[in-house]
Amino acid sequence: MSRVTVRRRVRRLTIGGRTARRDDLLAGEEPLEIRVGGRSYAVTMRTPGHDVELATGFLVSEGVVTAGDQVAGARWCAGSPGLPGVGENTYNVLDVALAAGVRPPDPTLAREFFTSSACGLCGKASIDAVRTRGAFTVADDPVRVDAATLAALPGRLRAAQDVFARTGGLHAAGLFDVATGEALVVREDVGRHNAVDKVVGWAAAAGMLPLRGTVLVVSGRASFELTQKAVMAGVPVLAAVSAPSSLAAELADEAGLTLVGFVRDPSLVVYAGGHRVVEDEDAAAGDERAGDAA
Repeated sequence: MSRVTVRRRVRRLTIGGRTARRDDLLAGEEPLEIRVGGRSYAVTMRTPGHDVELATGFLVSEGVVTAGDQVAGARWCAGSPGLPGVGENTYNVLDVALAAGVRPPDPTLAREFFTSSACGLCGKASIDAVRTRGAFTVADDPVRVDAATLAALPGRLRAAQDVFARTGGLHAAGLFDVATGEALVVREDVGRHNAVDKVVGWAAAAGMLPLRGTVLVVSGRASFELTQKAVMAGVPVLAAVSAPSSLAAELADEAGLTLVGFVRDPSLVVYAGGHRVVEDEDAAAGDERAGDAA
């Protein structure tokens, strides 16, 4: 069975000090082949766990499904040539069955080689294929989020990263309710795009798509792909601990998504959709007066 963490004997050195041998925990990383209707569609490197959510969220981001009930089920299969464990069930091959009437994905867009845990777009035919026209519109979501609440969310995300606390080697994504600032779900993975797919897959299974009135928080940077995944799931606000890419900011503008980076309490940087980020009126007025005086 796949493992979330792996124990390994290591040697810890302190320059000018002692050397010690001890057991250390590493974040698990194994391949997952996603099949749709028996046909191989993608292979990604991921941390095992919540794999059905990962596959469902991935299909949402690809535009294959737009709701959890469009996935009829999923089953584990034996390995296939080129993957470990050929001929036996290694829990690294998942076959997803689509509901009746749901069109299967275009086989020409299948990712027919390994993608690393850091690369979610590898294998796409072109950037135009990635700009999938989503089923949901985020531009008209009237949600507003308090800047102080937004700045505090990465800390809440970090507090929920149980496996990161033990290994120090995982990305995380969390879905938060704007009204309360409470976490709806948090998922961890060696791949930041996988962590987001797991969150979106969870939401799809719960019948929550589109994810209006929510903030998606990611533990690293905001890439084009993560922005695209947020748009495809109907998320109006994406907040990242680190910087966004230029293409991510352009896509956020196009889609009407609020994109916030460098969210590190007590500050943040708004890159797109700033109308949704609400400041304390007194503090904002003071800043404006100070700027005018300068």
